[in-house]
Amino acid sequence: MSAATVEPAAQEPFNRRTLFWGIFASLLAAAGFFLLSIYAPDFRQPGNGGATPLSKSGVGYAGLAEWLRLTGETPVLARTEDDLGTDMLLIVTISPESDPAALDHILELRQDLNTLFVLPKWQTLPLEEHEGWKMKFGRLPDPVVNQWLGRIAKTKIGVGQSKVRQLDIEGRFVTAPDELQWVADEDPIIAAGNDKAVLTELEDKPFYILTDPDLINNAALADSTKAAAALDLIALLQPENGQVMFDLTLHGAGRKYDLAKLLVEPPFLALTLTILAAAALAFLHGLGRFGPPRADQRAIAFGKRALVDTTAMLLRRAGRLDELGGRYAALMRVRAGALLGAPQGLQGEALDRWLDSRDKDEVSGFTARAQAAGAAKNLTQMHEAAERLHDWTARRLGERR
Repeated sequence: MSAATVEPAAQEPFNRRTLFWGIFASLLAAAGFFLLSIYAPDFRQPGNGGATPLSKSGVGYAGLAEWLRLTGETPVLARTEDDLGTDMLLIVTISPESDPAALDHILELRQDLNTLFVLPKWQTLPLEEHEGWKMKFGRLPDPVVNQWLGRIAKTKIGVGQSKVRQLDIEGRFVTAPDELQWVADEDPIIAAGNDKAVLTELEDKPFYILTDPDLINNAALADSTKAAAALDLIALLQPENGQVMFDLTLHGAGRKYDLAKLLVEPPFLALTLTILAAAALAFLHGLGRFGPPRADQRAIAFGKRALVDTTAMLLRRAGRLDELGGRYAALMRVRAGALLGAPQGLQGEALDRWLDSRDKDEVSGFTARAQAAGAAKNLTQMHEAAERLHDWTARRLGERR
């Protein structure tokens, strides 16, 4: 008794479920990387070392933001246009590198909302040995400051030095900054002498202008008295002691828009999801392929097949297919007569009668089949008639043998 040899079943090198979850995790990671790459510029620190609420240089305002957080609520950072419409005090810190169009947009959006504009003052250069630090080397020219001030109010920076040594901020006296920057105002919120102001308010809008940033920037907060006065200044403009918001759009946040971001935000988000769903369905359809893969065929067949295909193509393009049935019947008449031993000299109808006489029990003889081939008008009828003629000839040869 011979034992049957059982071959072990072929095992796949990888588990299908493992492959599926690996592909899914890869696609998920790729999608996350794509989204983070798109929105990464919006969350990077804008204006590193400049006059922004994220800058820790002397002309920055990160100290004020942290000071407000430690003494009250954490300030909000406005990165988009939607954030600018929030009903809270917005502090707009202007730097020489800011975008004028962005400032005009803020003025339009904040027409009825409390907004504090802090003017620029110093010219600075980055320090290569300390990332994020700035070195000031002089005041900005008055025309440069007036370009920004003129977009907010119809006034100009005062000409000449102010002789004021101290400023009264809500009863707290602080040392006046060097090279004090002021504007003319008969009714100042914070005065810098007779009819002079470092903090003024527009008559027709809830806009406030702080002409000298050295009262609230990082360099100012190094003095404890000025640090306390900075809180008094903010509280003066925000009586309810609510949350304060710093603007970042003026420094580039939220304005970097590209084609990739259009694909993942309305209204084009629906189109992107539709394309992804179609791609997923196509992938699933490919996994469930029916039957074995079809082998690639030659563009040009070998030998007789190529000759037949070329001839058929030429006849089809010439429009001569209707004449093939009768010619094929004539060819099969001569061939059948030669194979079955017809007397020499028989042609045409005489040969048809002789071939019909070879039939013993056939109802439809050779002549009827030849006439059907000649009357065929399309490829289907020709094919059927040609098969019947071929079958008749093959059957007669079989009987003869």
